[in-house]
This record gives sequence, C-alpha cells and structure tokens, in this order.
Amino acid sequence: MDKDKIKLLLISTFNIQNFANYLNNDESTPAISSKVTTFGQVIPTLLDNKIKKDDFDGAVVWTQPELLIESFNKQLNNEIILVDDVLNEVNAFADAVITFSKRINYLFIPTWSLPPYYRGYGLLDFRNNLGISNTLSRMNLRLADKFGQSNNIYLLDSNRLLINTGSGAQNPKLWYMGKIPFSNDAFKIVKDEIKSAIDSIRGNTKKLIILDLDDTLWGGIVGDVGWENLQLGGHDHSGEAFSDFQKALKSLTKKGILLAIVSKNEELTALNAIKNNPEMVLKLDDFVSYRINWDDKAKNIIEILNELNLGAQSAVFLDDNAVERSRVKEALPEIFVPDLPVNKLLYKSFLLNLKCFDTASVTNEDINRTKLYLVEKQRENLKSDFSSVEDWLKSLNTKVKIDEVNKGNLQRTIQLINKTNQMNLSTRRMNETELLKWLDDDNRKMWVFNVSDKFSDSGLTGIISLEIKDKTGQIVDFILSCRVMGRNIEELMLYKISEYAKKSGVVELKAKFIETARNKPCFDFWKSRSKFEYIEKENIFFFDLRKNYNKPEHITII
Repeated sequence: MDKDKIKLLLISTFNIQNFANYLNNDESTPAISSKVTTFGQVIPTLLDNKIKKDDFDGAVVWTQPELLIESFNKQLNNEIILVDDVLNEVNAFADAVITFSKRINYLFIPTWSLPPYYRGYGLLDFRNNLGISNTLSRMNLRLADKFGQSNNIYLLDSNRLLINTGSGAQNPKLWYMGKIPFSNDAFKIVKDEIKSAIDSIRGNTKKLIILDLDDTLWGGIVGDVGWENLQLGGHDHSGEAFSDFQKALKSLTKKGILLAIVSKNEELTALNAIKNNPEMVLKLDDFVSYRINWDDKAKNIIEILNELNLGAQSAVFLDDNAVERSRVKEALPEIFVPDLPVNKLLYKSFLLNLKCFDTASVTNEDINRTKLYLVEKQRENLKSDFSSVEDWLKSLNTKVKIDEVNKGNLQRTIQLINKTNQMNLSTRRMNETELLKWLDDDNRKMWVFNVSDKFSDSGLTGIISLEIKDKTGQIVDFILSCRVMGRNIEELMLYKISEYAKKSGVVELKAKFIETARNKPCFDFWKSRSKFEYIEKENIFFFDLRKNYNKPEHITII
C-alpha cells in the first residue's frame, strides 16, 4: 500500500471489492488504499490478534443483519423470536467490534438496513415483539448504546445514504450473480461519506460561512425595494424558503460554525434590513464579522479571515451570483465555493446536504464559538483606549487554569490537536487511543490551558507536551487556539513547562519546528517572542534552563 494514503481494512458479509475499487481509484483527497478481507468472516477477522494498529489507519465493517444475527434471520422467516435473544447477539457483535477498535485508529460501521421489498408484518411491522422494522430499529439503537463510550467508532446512517441513491440502491440480481447487495451508485455515495468522515476526524471541517445578502440571505435587492419589501418569511413560498435557509444557518452556529457577511451594498441600508425586518431569523450578533461595501469581494474575504485568524481552507463562500463565485474561486482557491441552486427554494436542502460541516465531536467551546469571537471583538476594540499593548493586556485580568490531560478534558484536547493549524509546532494528529498510549510513559507529560478574562471564559485553548530524555526536555506539542493568540498565553505555556522541567532535573529545553503550509504564525512567535535561541541549521529552538523563564506578570495562574 502507498504509505502516503489512508490505509483502510474492509470487513464485510458480502463481496465488497467494487466498493474497494471506488475508494482506491478516487482521486479526491484524502487518498485511500483499501484491503478487502474474506467476506463472511466478520467475527473471526474482528478477533484476529494478528491485525496490528500500524497495519491500518482505519476500517469499515459493513454487514447485513440477516447474515450476522441468526435470531434476526429467523424473524425474517416469520418465526416468533424474543427481541432479547436478538439483542444478545447484537451485544456479542458489538463487543467484538469494541475489542477490534483498540487495534485501529477509527472504525466506520454502516447501520443495518433491509431492502424496501421486505414488508414484514405490513401495518404491524413496528409493533413491539413482532415487527421486523421494530426489531431492526432496536438493533441499531443497541449498537449506538454499546459504542457510546468508544470515541473512535462511528455509525453511518445507511437509510439516509441509500435513500440518496434512489430506488436502485439494492438489486436482488446483483446478489445472486455476485454476492453484491448494493449498486455501484450506492457504493459511490458511501465512498464519499467515508472520505468526508476521515476529513472530519483529521480536523478538516469548515469553520466559517461567508454569505452574500441580496438573493442569498433574503429575496430581492434591498437597495432597490427597501427592507420592508424583501422576500422573507410571511405567506410567500419564496419568503418562507429564505426564512428556512436562515434557520438552517443558525442551527449550524449551534455546533460551532461561524457566520460572516460579504455583500456589495450600502452598509447602512443592509444593516437596517438585518436590524429592522421582523422576519429576519439571523440577527447582527449571529455574525462574527461583516464587510458591506462596493469593494472586491475577494479583498473583503481576506480582511475577514485575517481579522478572525482563520485560514482560507476553513471557509465556505455562498453567493447567488456566478460571477462573484468565479472571482473568489480564482483569487482564493482554498476557499470552498459551491454553486448554489438556481431555484431559491432548494437553498436549505442544499446547505444541510453539504458534508464539509460534519464533525467528529462537539464541545462547549464549539457551542459558544460565535459568542467567543464577538467577545474577542470587544477586547480588540478596547485596545484603542490604551497607549500600549502592555496596559491593554493588564486590563483584561486574564486567568489561566492549568491541568494535565484527564478524562474530563480529553475530548476537547483531541479536537484542538487535530483542528489547530496556525499556532502548532509539530502539527501531529492523534486520536484518544494514540494520545493515551503516548502518555503511558513517565517521561512524557501534557498540560492543557483554560483561559478566561473579564470578558468571557474562552475554555480550553492551549496544549503543551514534554518528553524528557537524558536531562533534555523536548517540547513535542505547542498548540494554541487562534482566539487567544497574542495575549501572552504562549509565554505562559513556556513558563509552565520550563518550571516543571527544571524541577525534574532537566538542563535544557528544545523544540523542533515542523513547517506546514499553515503554521507560519507559530514560527513567527518562536522566532520573535519565545526567548528561545533559534538554531537555523537544525530548525530547533533552544533554551538553557540555568536561566529563568519569566512568567507574564499580568496573567494569574489558577
């Protein structure tokens, strides 16, 4: 297998080779190299100790319930079966999956489904202790319950994926001719879902939606018709569609997606529409930034990205105007610029069907992200009241709570490791299992930093780790959220690690910078502010612990 590709093991009850071919031959990122196991040998494969973590990055376990759960197969043949007997078999399968998951980084399991021609007991098919649909739902929910504490096992909704394929998703002819239960169209859709899921796990979820206004967020040109006459809400079918589109956007903010505006308009006219139109679902404080003027939209987008400390790869641009979309695509190729449907009634369904907002976890920091960015604006606005940056920093009354990694902060720690790009020393990516294994060594430590000030609690925003060898301390991870960059949290992290290292008998600290396309802000900090000496030939930063590393005076450690 190509070492640069994601290595997937495919385990199934059916001939899955066609699916493997789609994974292997798809040129979009992430590139995948898959290996197929002998179909029908699911449990023996899951329990095979010869499969090691280094062999594969992940696995797909795709099974048919009637071929794996014997009691359920009997129920399909209209035998009276106790649901508890079926669920006991489901438990045994789930236990085997959990055992296997300890030897793999991530595991994808399409939920169980049946072809639509299975009518079961018809009108009674959802009746308890009788219907096949009832039992199958319970089986899938039991899997969800069993895997609830496993942070590297992901269930994929088969019904949604197969519905998207259409009526040809499952064809009996394919099964009898080649033991293939699903069509190639179904395999293509699941292939896209797997690739999107891997992107999410690796922290490549989009963080920001930049929106046009006229004929995108509402119907009509506000400068021509006035805010009172926009198509929005009411009893008009188009107005209702725009209102529902705004509701869908607002729902995304509740899982951490930021919203911003870039519109060619008179600013006052557009802002009056947002503030005064009673049908507006999105209010001004739902947007972390806006540029409403007649400037080039690509220029305005760059300004917003710089203001928010986000890279272009984090953003999605939605605009009904094909010319504006083309301009942004050409000027900022890293931004995702999908073509909105010509029919405005399809905006909501189009938005909710995008995979780029999928995430492998949702934390409190995600839920409150819009609020945290708005508060950051207040901090920045306060700067103008002070004659120096030092006075401004003192005025914030910053407090930092420092903890070692533990069960309570592990999920957020992993999220920050896998999503942070700009202030990231090594940009190594890990799941929970890998991190805990790395920390299972007395010579390795990792601390997390929770930052708050007089404006708000920013949550867990910093990570630093240390590995000690022969009185030398190697700083392995140095990660900080862009929301708190430039407030001396960076220096506090180095102060913390230097104090610990000195008490542990370490005489020197080293940090190796591993360059990526996105972490130049990290290099700039280490070069100009870290107080570490830069050894350019080795690309290493060095600090002699015979000297003291001073704590930033204006920060209180909790």
